[in-house]
Amino acid sequence: MRVLIAAGGTAGHINPALAIAGAIKKGDPAAEIHFAGRREGMEYGLVTKAGYPFHHIEINGFQRKLTPKNIGRNVVAVWHLAISGPRCAAILREVKPDLVIGCGGYVSGPIVRAAARKGIHTAIHEQNAFPGVTNKLLAKEVDLVMAASEAAVAKLGAPDKTIVVGNPVRPELFEQDRAAARAKLDAGDKTVILSFGGSLGARRINEVVADLCAWEQKTQQKILHLHATGSRGVELFRNLGKEKGFAPGKNLVVREYIDNMPELLAAADLVISRSGALTLAELEAMGRAAVLVPSPNVAENHQYYNALELQQAGAAVVIEEKDLTGDKLIETVQGLMSQPGRLAEMGRNAKTLGRPDSLDLIWAALKKLCA
Repeated sequence: MRVLIAAGGTAGHINPALAIAGAIKKGDPAAEIHFAGRREGMEYGLVTKAGYPFHHIEINGFQRKLTPKNIGRNVVAVWHLAISGPRCAAILREVKPDLVIGCGGYVSGPIVRAAARKGIHTAIHEQNAFPGVTNKLLAKEVDLVMAASEAAVAKLGAPDKTIVVGNPVRPELFEQDRAAARAKLDAGDKTVILSFGGSLGARRINEVVADLCAWEQKTQQKILHLHATGSRGVELFRNLGKEKGFAPGKNLVVREYIDNMPELLAAADLVISRSGALTLAELEAMGRAAVLVPSPNVAENHQYYNALELQQAGAAVVIEEKDLTGDKLIETVQGLMSQPGRLAEMGRNAKTLGRPDSLDLIWAALKKLCA
C-alpha cells in the first residue's frame, strides 16, 4: 500500500496525521507512506524528524481583514493557488498513491481534491466538533470521512460515508514509563507542571504562566515546571522573567516547542494548556489533570465546549481567557495542590473519557476502503 497524507498548519493537524501513519505501518509494515505540506510550515520539521518522505507544496489561507500587508498576502495566496494544480499532479505522479488522506490545514484541500478527481481512494479526518472549511468542502468529494465526534457528523454534510473514530493519539503515548520519565527530569517527589499555549504560542497564557513561575520561585514551591513559549512567545517570556524576577533553572525548564510531548506528559501531574481537540485526546489517553484555557479565537467557541466535557467529568478546571489573570491561575494551582490526591483523581477521571481504540478503528476503515 502506498499512502500520501496531507496535513499542515499546526500540530493539531500534523500530530494526528503522524498517528494515522503509525497505525497504517503497524497494520501493514510494508506500507510506503509519504507526506505533503509546506516546507516553511511546522509539518516539514515534524514529518522529516519522524522519517517520512516529504513533498513540498505551497498553499496559504486568505486574510479576511484587508490591510495593506494582508492584501499582499492574498496576492501571494492567489498565486500559490493558481500553481497548486500542476504541483499536486506532479506529487501524485511521483508517489503513485493507492490512498490519499487529508488531516486538515489549507494544504490538504488541493491534494485530496486532485486525488479524488483522478479516482484514487481518498479519506479525511476531522479533529474538531466544528469542522474546518477545508474538510467541509472535501467531505462531498472523498470516499471516507472520519470524524472525532458525533457532533461533527451533521456539520460535515456527508453522513452516509462518515464514521466516528475519535481523535487518534500517537502510539508512543501508551509506551511511556512514568517513573523513568520523571527520573530523567530528576523530578523526585516534586509536582510536575507542564504548560504550553500551542505551537505558535498564546500571549495570555505566557503572561499568566510567568506570574505562576514567579510565585513558584519566590515561595520555593516543590514544583518542577516545564513551559513551552511557542515560536511567538520566546522573547516575550524572556522579558517577563526579567520583569517579574524569575529565571529558568533546576525547577523551571523553558523551551520554544515541546518535541517530546509523550515523555513529558508521562512525567506531568498537572497540565496547563488550551483545549484543542488533540490536546484533550492526549490528556485523556494519559490520564492527566488539567487547567484548561480555551482559545476565544476559534469557530463557534468549540474549545470552550470541548473543555467543559473534561470539567464536568472532574478531570479539569476551565478558566475562560476573559477571566484569566496571574492571580487566578496561582489560586487555582495552589488550591489543587493543597488537596492530597486531587491531581491523581482528576487524572483518573480524564482517562475514562479516552478513546484507546481510535487508531484501530481508523486502520480498519482505511483497510476496508482499499480492499
